[in-house]
Parts: sequence; C-alpha cells; structure tokens
Amino acid sequence: MDLNQYLSMFIDESREHLQALNDNLLALEGSPEDISIVHNIFRSAHTLKGMSATMGFEDLASLTHEMENVLDLVRNDKLKMDAFIFDCIFKSLDALESMVEDIIQGGTGKADVSDIVLSLKSIVTGDYLKAGTAVGAKSGTADDNTASSSILDEFQLSIIQQSIDAGMQVFYIEVGVRQDCVLKAARAYMVFNVLEQNGEVIKSDPPVEDIEQERFDNNFSVFFISGTDQESLQKQIANVSEIDKAVVTLLTHEKLEELLQPAMAAIPEIAAAVAVQEAAPVQAAAAEVRKPVAAANAPVANRTIRVDIERLDALMNLFSELLIDRSRLEQLASEIRKNDLTETVEHMSRVSSDLQNIVLKLRMVPIDTVFNRFPRMIRDVAKNLDKKVDLIITGADTELDRTVVDEIGDPLVHLLRNAVDHGVEPTVDRIAAGKPETGSIYLRAFHSGNHVFIEIEEDGRGINRDGVLNAAIKKGVVTPEQASKLSDNEVYLLLFASGFSTADKISDISGRGVGLDVVKTKIESLGGRVQVESKFGKGTKFSVQLPLTLSIISAMLIRVGAEKYAIPLSSIVETSAIASDQILTVHGSRMVNFRSNVIPLVSLAKVFSVPNKNGNEAEKETQIVVIRKGEKLAALIVDEFIGQQEIVLKSLGKYFTNLFAISGATILGDGQVALIIDTNALIK
Repeated sequence: MDLNQYLSMFIDESREHLQALNDNLLALEGSPEDISIVHNIFRSAHTLKGMSATMGFEDLASLTHEMENVLDLVRNDKLKMDAFIFDCIFKSLDALESMVEDIIQGGTGKADVSDIVLSLKSIVTGDYLKAGTAVGAKSGTADDNTASSSILDEFQLSIIQQSIDAGMQVFYIEVGVRQDCVLKAARAYMVFNVLEQNGEVIKSDPPVEDIEQERFDNNFSVFFISGTDQESLQKQIANVSEIDKAVVTLLTHEKLEELLQPAMAAIPEIAAAVAVQEAAPVQAAAAEVRKPVAAANAPVANRTIRVDIERLDALMNLFSELLIDRSRLEQLASEIRKNDLTETVEHMSRVSSDLQNIVLKLRMVPIDTVFNRFPRMIRDVAKNLDKKVDLIITGADTELDRTVVDEIGDPLVHLLRNAVDHGVEPTVDRIAAGKPETGSIYLRAFHSGNHVFIEIEEDGRGINRDGVLNAAIKKGVVTPEQASKLSDNEVYLLLFASGFSTADKISDISGRGVGLDVVKTKIESLGGRVQVESKFGKGTKFSVQLPLTLSIISAMLIRVGAEKYAIPLSSIVETSAIASDQILTVHGSRMVNFRSNVIPLVSLAKVFSVPNKNGNEAEKETQIVVIRKGEKLAALIVDEFIGQQEIVLKSLGKYFTNLFAISGATILGDGQVALIIDTNALIK
C-alpha cells in the first residue's frame, strides 16, 4: 500500500497532537496532581505512536513509546511528576517536533535520541533517583527486577492477545549464546535478522538497544508473531553460529498467563490487564447500550475539511479576475446607461461582494495557531533565567489572513523573549519592590476597524529612559544634542535601532543588538506599525498594528503624468493641496511644513521617471499625499486624485523582484495596470 497519499494528513495530525502534548504538559506542570491531564497526554502520545508506526516512522514511534512507559506509571499512581521528569518529557517533545519537521522536509524522521531514551528508561527503572529506590518496584531483589523488566506493557500485551484470538502463531523464544562467544551482539543481530525475515518482534528482553551495545549476559528472549511453524523457526535460529540454546514456545492465553505469573504476582495491574480479555465482550455490550445516549449529546462530526493552501490561493486568483471584470462591467454600464444592464450589474456587484467576504474568510485563520507555541517558550526562557512568569493570553480566536499569520510569529517571539529578559525582574527584585514574585505577561489580540492589534504587556521594571539614552549615545545612534530634545516615545523608539541593545552581557537570549530592529522591519513590511508605552517601575507595553488581509486592500488611485498608481490607504495620513510658496528648500532638499513639522517632499514623477507633460509642479497649487512609516512622515507630489477603490494585489513575478518602491500591481476596471507604491521604501 502506498502510504505517501496519507503523508500530508499524518503531518497535520502530528502537529496537532504535539501541540496538544505541549499544552497539556504545561497544564500538568501547574496542576501535577490532576490525573485527568495525564490521561489526555497519554492518549495523544498513544495516538501519535500508532500513526507513526503505521506510516513506517519507527524512530518517532519508539521515542513516543518510551514516553508512554513513563506516563503509564504516572497515570497508575506509581510515579510522581518532578522537575527532572518534566524536563525529560519536554526534551522528548522537542525531539519529536524535530523528527516531524525532518519528515516535512522530505527526510525519514530519524534522529539520535539515545540520551533522551536513556533518561526516560532511567525514570521507568527508578535509577534517576539518587536514593536508589526503584520506581514502581515491589521489592529490591534481583529476581523481582528481572521479572519486572520482562513485563509486557499494555500495548504489547494487547497485540499478543489479539493475535492469539485471530489464530496467528505467537511464540516466546529464549536464545542462549555460547559462553566463549567473542561477538555476542553480532550473533544476536543474526538471530534478529532470522526473526525479521519470518515475522515481527513484539518485545525483546533486554531491549534491542542494550543487545546492540552488548549490555546483556549470554541469554535474551523475545515475544514473536510469525506465520512460520514452530519447528522450522527453532532450526533456523539454532543454525546461527555460536548459538547454544534456542527454545521456541507456542503461546496460548493460558501459557501467556503462566509465563507472566511472576510479574502478575509482583504487580497486580498486569493481572488486571490480562483479565481484560475475558471481560471484553461484556464491556462491548455495555458500550453499545450507552452509544445512543452519547450520540444524542455529541457535537455533529465532520463539520470541517482540510483544504490545501494552494487551492485557496487558486480560488483567490480566480476571484481577483472576477473582481477586475466586475469593475469593467460597472464602467461599461455607466457608459451605456440601460436600466436592465445597470440592474443586472448592480445585482452581480452585491453577490460578488458577498462572495468576496466568504473568500477572504476562507483565508482567515485564528491567531492561536501562532499563540499556541508561546506558553512553552515562555516556560523555557523563564526557567533558563530563573524567573517566575505567567503568560496570560486573550483574543487567541482573533482571525488574520494566513499570509500575515505565517509572517508574524518571529517578531512576536522576539518581543516575548525581550519581555521575559528585560521586562520582568528577578524574583528577589520583585519582592523588594512590593510586587508578586511571579511576573505577568499579557498577550492580547483584537480587531479594530480594518486592522488587528496585538499587545504584549508586562508588569516589570519598565524602560529606563536615561539608560536607553546613554546606551544610544555610546553606540552612536544619536548625538548628545539630539538626545536632549527627544520625547519619551522617541526615546523608546530608539530600542528599534539596528545594533542597539541595553544588555550588560551577551547571553543566549539577548545582548547582540539583534531583535527589535528585525521586529520593526518585518512588521512594517507587512504594512503594520509598532508602538511602545512604558512607565518606569510599572511595566511596558508593545502594541503591534497589522492589516486584516494582504490580498485585497483599500487604496487611493492617483495619476502621475499619463500613468496610474495605487497607494495603500493604511499608509496615508491625509491628502492636501499646497501653494508653491509653501515649499521650502533645506540643504538642497525640498520640504513642506505639515502640522508644525517640516517633512520631505518627494516627486513621484522623478522617482519613477515619468514625463511630466502638464508641468503641474510649476503651478500655483500642488497636490500632495502625506504618508507615514512609523513616526516618520513624507509628502508625495501627484498630478491627480482618481479616487478610493478596493484593489487585488498581484505579484510582478520573479523577473521584477528588485523594483524600487513598487510592491506589486493591480488591474483596473478599464484593463489598465496600476503599480502599487511601497511607501515604506520611499521614506526609508
């Protein structure tokens, strides 16, 4: 069977289960006594293991299985969670995420996780405890430990029981290597090679990893399912060189129970697991009786489907063509002026507007797809810095265009790490300041008009205005004269200067002067802006403003010479007309006075080399558009304002990637192409 057709489904579901594991593990860390959370974690791990094994990703399945062994002890109240166990399972999740990422990149999902596996095994055996008390062991004798190590877990026991019920041959095989054998691992490998050619190994004692490293005496045993008869199997194993013993026992339910009797006596739960086989028909009947009741209250299933992103992009492109044709029809109807045509076009406009809303909503995804990874990150960073921090998330269901969501993750990571490192004080300092010892970071998202706002606020030390100014002067970002004239908000914006940092030393988290400048650049490239508010000793708030979508935007159409251009409305402060005597010349550059500020005046005709046939710039009045990038303003000279219109962004393709101050193009109702101006590039 070709499993490649299920790969995309496996990847999507693996990501969901890994996210659920992370979320539940964080919840368990806050409520370690809540056994229901452990059950949720176990179910997610068990499902992930089964999916991975089915798809043939054995390393993924094996590591998840080792996690299951630990979680099984916890849910059966044989093990209490502590910091070491939490760290081991978090490291396991990191490794699993790396494996899934490797699969996404076309790899096989293999990774060296031997250290993590050893840690998980040490938790199961209890060796990680310095006191030496074995976790879950009923006594400390060697015999008890041997019996314990050969126990089948619930999953393995279930496979063996079901195989026996299905009439398959299940064997318990004991193999002995000669005492004088030099390469025990090599002989064991040859035995496993024989077994794998004849069936499937369910469990080996000691584990395969120990056998490969020769960490066993001269004997080992396996539970094995095969279609080969008992006698033939025994002969094949005995034919391997330097094998001293090969005992193959065909298992029935009675023999399996007899074989596991020592372990069942030591750990009653194993006996209960074996007894499940007899109780299964009764449980199944009970489940059938309860099923209609559960179904009556259950939510309707299969209300969602997975759609490939490329299909949504194709739908968006087709709709944009429809939008262009709609504009053309509206223009033709206004020229022809026939009632029937006008009514039809108006109806089509209303329908296409509704369709536009639906298409845009299809591309919208909740921002929690980004927010979900932050609790784990905050936990790790806070632990690394030895701080206590709570992350409070609100508005995670706020929706954004998937293009924006894909890009906003990294800037938010920088801001949150900055909040933990620079914002929240160490516990001692917080107590001395009369604050709770646990710092709070609030991550909020909400809609306002055609924008989404994301706020990151903490109750930490706030921004030291003088400290920022001194660091900025020292690094040459501003001169002492300029520093003396800056307002508080202007000082805070210095944090976004390239190479700027207030950290005293370089660490894994900060100090290299890389971070906030990247944040500002990325947010502005998305058509957004970032602002800072701070009260010294009280805390700091970063506010990020983003456009709702990048696919269809509102724009002001303008004419420069004979050419038409579009300027995104989100970048426009206002439009105006100025008299020629208001234009100033400062150091050879033209400027204009705008609301008590002198701002640069830019001629679009000169920037884009457009012939100015009308000579408008020499007239008494000049039309200007005032644009903004962050706190910076500039005025653009245009020849005519055509009007506001919703436009569809079109890429210029790979051949026009380096055009200055042009971010794309759109097709107008009359079929003409209008270039979309990148106002950020003009101001920069």
